Amino acid sequence: MSDEKMRAVRIVSHDGAGELEIVEVERPVARADRVRVRVRAAGLNRADVLQKRGHYPAPPGVPADIPGLEFAGEVEETGDEVSTWKPGQRVFGITAGGAQAEYVVVPESHLAEIPDGLSFVEAAAVPEVFITAHDALFTQGHLEMGERVLIHAVGSGVGTAAAQLARAAGAGAVYGTARTAEKLERAREFGLDKGVAVGDDPRVFAEAVREWTRGAGVNVILDLVGASYLEANLEALARRGRMLLVGTLGGSSAPLDFRQVMGKRLRLTGTVLRARSTEEKARAVRRFAAHVVPLLARGLLRPVLDAAFAFDEARAAYARLESNETFGKVILKVLSAED
Repeated sequence: MSDEKMRAVRIVSHDGAGELEIVEVERPVARADRVRVRVRAAGLNRADVLQKRGHYPAPPGVPADIPGLEFAGEVEETGDEVSTWKPGQRVFGITAGGAQAEYVVVPESHLAEIPDGLSFVEAAAVPEVFITAHDALFTQGHLEMGERVLIHAVGSGVGTAAAQLARAAGAGAVYGTARTAEKLERAREFGLDKGVAVGDDPRVFAEAVREWTRGAGVNVILDLVGASYLEANLEALARRGRMLLVGTLGGSSAPLDFRQVMGKRLRLTGTVLRARSTEEKARAVRRFAAHVVPLLARGLLRPVLDAAFAFDEARAAYARLESNETFGKVILKVLSAED
């Protein structure tokens, strides 16, 4: 492989569940305020699965066929306007695509320094899920000490991050839902107080919340499921409750009962990280670096790993994520032959 090339995961077909290959592509160049990172590990996310299937195209300016929203590695090259980073620094960060490759180029403001206690594989499990959860719960949801929070899909990457953050912030109670009782039991280690396995009837968790809170409801809901949970979510929220819409695993369209929203004075907020502007992402990363990274350094928060795969096993890594049996993050170890 020449010095101008790199290996990358490429989406070569959207047919069926999509097809991936490891290919050689041009190595990106860092100019102006951009930093080129030698990627040591990259996280997989549901957005990557959707992109592989042709349902979530990359935004303009991002590689259309190389997935990957988060990474950990070393600064390898900097543009002439970069003032924050120097070659050799261990960093992790977010991007709108292209992270599942040996190199990625991002704005310097989209990086944070990896705490000494984290390996590259562990660090790659952090950025997307912890930034998403922190931004949703605190910047947008204004979760306060003593308030009750309900986290759907609490065994997912975002779910386990949110449970830890809520516990660290002094939430009054951390409730959660998952597909299985086993996932709920494992989530207790990461801050879950009480949980309920939800099958085909979302009313199960609304009834559980009513029992747990003696009818008061929860103050904040972090919803990664979407349409199928909407009615039960409105029922589970307390007066002046806030619901953060983060995912649509259960559909993206459902009837809305305005009377519930108006009568309880609820606030519904939709949020997505990938499509934000450079400056919006920079603000989220700054808050992450200031509020979350120190807790990771002290061991008060930790990444939750489901499995790590060699770079050449990208197809197996995606199959693992698509199995819906994961607990925590699936990681690709992006290491070249000389490593």
